[in-house]
Amino acid sequence: MNFDLEQPAPLVGTATAAAATKPAGWGDLFSGRHGIYTFALAGGVTLHAVNMYIATTAMPSVIADIGGLDFYAWATTLFVVASILGSALTAKLLNGSGPRGAYVLATSIFALGTLTSALAPSMPVLLLGRAVQGLGGGFLFALAYALTRIVLPEHLWARAIGLTSAMFGIATLVGPAIGGIFAEYGAWRLGFASLLPFCVAFAIVAFVTLPRKSWDTNEHVAVPFLQLVMLTVAVLAVSAGSLSAQLAWNLAGLGAGLALVVLISGVDARASARLLPRGAFNVSTPLGALYLTVALLMLAIQPEIFVPYLLQNLHGQSPLWSGYIAAVMSLGWSIASFMSSRWQAHADRLMVLGPLLVLAGLVLFALFMPIHGGGDRSLLVPISLGLLLVGFGIGVTWPGLVTRIFQSAPPSEQDLAAGGMTTVQLFFMALGTACAGMVANFAGIADPGGAEGAANAAVWLGTIFAMAPALCVLVALRVVRLTGQRG
Repeated sequence: MNFDLEQPAPLVGTATAAAATKPAGWGDLFSGRHGIYTFALAGGVTLHAVNMYIATTAMPSVIADIGGLDFYAWATTLFVVASILGSALTAKLLNGSGPRGAYVLATSIFALGTLTSALAPSMPVLLLGRAVQGLGGGFLFALAYALTRIVLPEHLWARAIGLTSAMFGIATLVGPAIGGIFAEYGAWRLGFASLLPFCVAFAIVAFVTLPRKSWDTNEHVAVPFLQLVMLTVAVLAVSAGSLSAQLAWNLAGLGAGLALVVLISGVDARASARLLPRGAFNVSTPLGALYLTVALLMLAIQPEIFVPYLLQNLHGQSPLWSGYIAAVMSLGWSIASFMSSRWQAHADRLMVLGPLLVLAGLVLFALFMPIHGGGDRSLLVPISLGLLLVGFGIGVTWPGLVTRIFQSAPPSEQDLAAGGMTTVQLFFMALGTACAGMVANFAGIADPGGAEGAANAAVWLGTIFAMAPALCVLVALRVVRLTGQRG
């Protein structure tokens, strides 16, 4: 079959009525040139996501080899900050280079950071590599959302976004396995380097298959430098504050970060170069309420970072089993992402059902994780069910949520909405991780520590973070009213 890859797919809002109303199947997504575009969309996200979990798994071995324990958390902090910068600059990259050039350049940046990390002789060099990786990964992550809107018709958006979310979830199973195997044999550098052949292959595929120019582009995309600097400082402040065991420093970092977010909203509202589309900071608008939903869902899942530790210290599980159980949340996200794209006729109900499932999962977490089971595997059933519900709740909401953000953004700011989606997601992941560390430290996970501290931390984590999906239910109800869509 001969596919004219330069011929554009239907533009947003120009799909025929039949295409807009016809239920989209997986065969539609993978047929013809749609399948080629879908491969590029999913491949970039997979590279970014697998790398994240390889790095997380390999870091203890990295520290044992090159030192730098004091900077352990900064390997993640700088990666996330650079990812935010990449996602925020995606619209500029896409308009300047087109889909083909943007993907090739983003993959090249990512590969450079990966190579630097693999060869790093010291912690400062590794941190540099992780920052470059984060920049390229942020581009790849945000380009997936932007490419969905640009090269696929609207009736395939939910399917494509569901596939993207599923790839990210599947990477949480593959990444730790790759990182763990190499780290176990003292070859953590090969864990990073194992991604390089895939980077080369993906760049070649993107160059050959993707269109050179975007047919739906804004020639003049300004970069919101001031907002990006403020956002970077906000993330660094929150992350730095969370590193301390002192509650005062935790609260100071969190307060500084939140204060900067408020300032960013004011600056962005008056700026000619915007970080987010118009209305994104106003929760009374559909777009603002949708971004708030994303923020609350990202906050809700951050207790996940303590799941392996709690399972080992309270339930006597091995590192291997703890890792697999922690991955249940990602498994739920992946399953729901695939399934929910078939249920978009009930999108309004899914918007509310998802946060309710997350809330139920965190309640189970708060009830059963703190119990000192001493190896009683029967307790793992409600714990695993809770984690599954948290992931499933987000996965069932995500495709429809991202689609509504595209639909609610002004037509001239569609690329900005795509990059903004990733910016909001990554920022609140960083904020949520910092908050989880603050809550755990306050609850005594380090002092008194041991089983008592772990149990207290589990109670507080489940209880405090359950507030996020509870509030998200109210926001989702408002989203349904504002968007006026009925399932």
